This record gives sequence, C-alpha cells and structure tokens, in this order.
Amino acid sequence: MATRVRKTNTEQKILDTAAVLFHRHGLRGVGVDQIIAESGVAKSTLYAHFRTKDDLIAAYLRRTDESWMQRLRAAAEAAGPEPVEQMAGLFDALLSSFDRHGFFGCPFISAAVEAEPDSKAHAAATVHTQRRQEWLRGLAATAGADEPAALAAHLGLLIDGALASGRLLQDRAVVDAAKAAGHAAALSYTYRKGA
Repeated sequence: MATRVRKTNTEQKILDTAAVLFHRHGLRGVGVDQIIAESGVAKSTLYAHFRTKDDLIAAYLRRTDESWMQRLRAAAEAAGPEPVEQMAGLFDALLSSFDRHGFFGCPFISAAVEAEPDSKAHAAATVHTQRRQEWLRGLAATAGADEPAALAAHLGLLIDGALASGRLLQDRAVVDAAKAAGHAAALSYTYRKGA
C-alpha cells in the first residue's frame, strides 16, 4: 500500500510539473530532462511511470480533460437551470481561466497540432473533443434544439475559436463575444421549431 501511495504521489508530482511546463511552453517546447530537473525526480523514476514523452503527454491531457470538463459543467450549472442559459454560461469557464493566468491556448488544440496523428497524445486530444461535443449535444437536446448536433458543433467551434483567439490577442473580449454568439446560437436553434 505504501508503495502505491508513493508511486501515486510521485506520478502526480511529475504530472503537476509537466502541466505547468506544457502550459507555458507548449508540448514540443518542453523536454523530458527539463521535467526531470524541475520535478526533482530521477530519470529512471520518470520512465518507471511514463515509458515515453508521448505517454506523459497523454496522461497530462487525460487529467486536463477531467478538470476542464468539470469546469465547463460547473460554469454551465452556475448559469442557472435553463439549458439555453447554461450553453452561454459555460463560456464563463474560459473567462475564469483567463482571469487566473491569461490565455496560454488550449492544450487539446496544441496536442492536435504538435503531436503525431497516430500518437497517444493526439488520441487523448481527440477523446476530449468527442467527450465535450457529446456533452454539448446532450445540453442542446435538453434545451429542445431542433438540431442538437449542429448546435453542439457551433458551440464547439466558438469554444475552440475563443481559446485560439484569446491566446493570440490576450483579450478577454474574445470570450465575451464567443459567449454572446453562443447564447444567440442556442436561442436560434431552440426557437426555430416554433417559427
């Protein structure tokens, strides 16, 4: 049991260090030696937990997926019980992220660009996007959208666009605009039935 706890703590320490570095410098901008040096673990310890850098990046992305989905859901729920309002409210997770540390871009978009298409990192980024879109489709269906998949695709593009533009411009107004567009899209898709 103590070995598993030590292994878990060490693994978390490596992942925490990697997350900070990947966030600041991108996936390709960080070498394994830098992660080893900053985490204070031996090279053999890192490789005992993560056989390759791709394994480490994939683990980082899976962990980020969990926390990011929790933040999106929490922001949506904080907007109130109405699904249309939740679809606008989820953008508050992006605003909160910007307010905490500025925009460093989206780790999933970065992985899709930087990682090889057949890598574990690329696969983890794809799984995140599929999970997010599935959640958005469910939210859109609950709101009564006549085309839930189309509305979810619209919202996903707004999220990705806000993260990419936010990184480039470092301007919170980008997310405000995406949030307003998301709200308008949600209203449009949910009220077309009655037209």
